Amino acid sequence: MNWLDIDKNHVWHPYNSLPSKTKILPVEKTDKTSIFLSTGEELIDAMSSWWSAIHGYNNPKLNDALKKQVEIMPHIMFGGLAHEQASILSKKLVELTGLNSVFLCDSGSVSVEVALKTAILYQKAKGLKKFKFLALENAYHGDTLGAMSVCDPNNSMHSIYGSYLSKHIFTKAPSLGFSSDCSEAIKELENILEKNKNEVAGFILEPIVQGAGGMRIYNPEYLKKARELCTKYDILLIADEIATGFGHTGKMFACEWASIKPDIMTIGKGLTGGYMTMAAMITSKNVSDIISNSEIGVLMHGPTFMGNPLACSVANASIDLLLEKSWQNDVKSIESIFTQELEKAKDLKLVKDVRNIGVIGVIELKDDCYAQKIQDYCVANGVWIRPFGKLVYSIVAYTIKEEDLRKIVKTMIKAINSLENQ
Repeated sequence: MNWLDIDKNHVWHPYNSLPSKTKILPVEKTDKTSIFLSTGEELIDAMSSWWSAIHGYNNPKLNDALKKQVEIMPHIMFGGLAHEQASILSKKLVELTGLNSVFLCDSGSVSVEVALKTAILYQKAKGLKKFKFLALENAYHGDTLGAMSVCDPNNSMHSIYGSYLSKHIFTKAPSLGFSSDCSEAIKELENILEKNKNEVAGFILEPIVQGAGGMRIYNPEYLKKARELCTKYDILLIADEIATGFGHTGKMFACEWASIKPDIMTIGKGLTGGYMTMAAMITSKNVSDIISNSEIGVLMHGPTFMGNPLACSVANASIDLLLEKSWQNDVKSIESIFTQELEKAKDLKLVKDVRNIGVIGVIELKDDCYAQKIQDYCVANGVWIRPFGKLVYSIVAYTIKEEDLRKIVKTMIKAINSLENQ
């Protein structure tokens, strides 16, 4: 039995059946911004491996970091022990975020779980019984139980689990558009926080761009008001920067568009440049001090692979690589090309909207029945994308060549055109 037969019979792929109902492509290797299939085709990766491979694949500096670390210490438990790479990484994250206290964990979903638990501990340490969370409609924060409970209960991919999850409070998401009027959403936010201030421990949101809930780009003014209201009611503001962090929107972290600092931030995806699974929850000193100095005293969470030295080492190398390059200029250039090329999709009859920011380019269709056909067309023409619902989108590595980026968007548009001509 070859490995593809094993995959077909035994491997359960994400958001899929077993055997898979959709075509699974056999990858032989990756390099720079290309995926090479065992069947001989080369695909431009328009997804940067679910938005994580910000430097592309097989980067020499990241490879070297792993090779060096594996000879020194591939892993060590983090309970009661410390190691240099984790300390160096934590210092970098403190300097980048302006926050103080770093909890290193396994994945983005886990970092959200830890953030929610931390918010509850914070309120409990102050003698308050505040166990609910406020989140936005269209929110997506991960696949684990706590994370799912703060995803949109009606429109998210996790609505099927609704009766099993903790019940939280949801508020209107700000309207689409970086400069759009968000006053109605702000008014509802203020009313809900005033009404529920004695039971809400934290307000969690994806700053500037709501990702898997619709690739919804919104006005930074909403973040400013959210920060103001959370401070007023002693509700922790939790910024989920897993998808937006490390430059995806044109700022190192999307909160910078509003010049605000959350109480808690979750990060992942681009943290290791797409090499290793790793994430982090970072809090203000106030949050960690109040918990640590209370009767509770500790943060009760401890993943087995927390602070893995290999992941810390490659994360350090990835952050150094980002900071030593003119990544802002690269992202601005990508944004400009997305703007130019996406303009050509606006008048297509199947298209409802186009939008972009940083390295994110989105075409929203009027119907959600075309995803597989569009993916098949793009793959047949040398581009790897993974549409979902009504969204055909791309989030690329900062190292992508201009010609490849233009081909991505042109191929997406041609795929939609091919449907219109059927």
